[in-house]
Amino acid sequence: MTKIKKLFKLSSLTSRSSKHFSRSVGGNIAITVVVLLMASVLALPLLYAIVSAFKPMEEIFIFPPRFMVQNPTLDNFQDLGKYISDLWVPFPRYLFNSVIITTVSTVGNILICSACAYPLALHKFPGREAIFQIVVVALMFVGQVTFLPRYLVMAKLGMIDTWFALILPDMATSLGVFLMKQFMEQLPMSIIEAARIDGYNELKIYWHIVMPNVKPAWLTLVIFSFQGIWNDTSVSTMVFTESLRTLPTALSQVSGGGIARVGASSAAALILMTPPILLFIFAQNRVVETMAFAAIKE
Repeated sequence: MTKIKKLFKLSSLTSRSSKHFSRSVGGNIAITVVVLLMASVLALPLLYAIVSAFKPMEEIFIFPPRFMVQNPTLDNFQDLGKYISDLWVPFPRYLFNSVIITTVSTVGNILICSACAYPLALHKFPGREAIFQIVVVALMFVGQVTFLPRYLVMAKLGMIDTWFALILPDMATSLGVFLMKQFMEQLPMSIIEAARIDGYNELKIYWHIVMPNVKPAWLTLVIFSFQGIWNDTSVSTMVFTESLRTLPTALSQVSGGGIARVGASSAAALILMTPPILLFIFAQNRVVETMAFAAIKE
């Protein structure tokens, strides 16, 4: 087992070192400047969202918008707390629902997508390419297209107005299968064959050999899944009992109170975006590595 892992690490280092290339100092400086400019432009909406959460009401409506706050205040968060206390269900219940649904759906998405990608990437069987082409075509459709079919399926299964209606549809995504397959294809087949010679069955190869070596891919999928599920406000199409609704749904009710609640809405937006941002910061290196390898074919 240890010999197989060492062999894989050695082959990975060799293949990566062969891809390095030299660039002039001027080229490095030019690329750095371009990247910094692009990063600055992309960071402006995030900066504005953070700053707006601490702006008093009179500064929120200043035109043109300012990216700095002159008189920072926590009144927006206090107002948000008051509005939340007036909801039918206690705030911890919404938070609990979001945490459970997001966690279970994300873990299930990793397991199911990786299990689907494993035979597509490392086995040859009739119809493999056709199945993968269907997965690629599915990437072109947004999630809203599946609302009606999802509702019909959940209704037939008797799962409307339950957690299952929110968890099961997010436990398999075409993007997850695509990412995992593209990354698994980079694994040397010699490692898989060596594991089979050592007596490993397919389940052990998948869990003990493949999954540890595609950690960057499933960490990236964790980020994408967590962000999409955590911020999903479409639960109202599947759940009608207030005690089963999630945090974004509750905060959207607060935000729909008109101009008087703009400050509370900004505070709610900051609260919602914080967990995905923290998760991305934790695993950003893995995301970059996955994006680089997803488009590489040996």
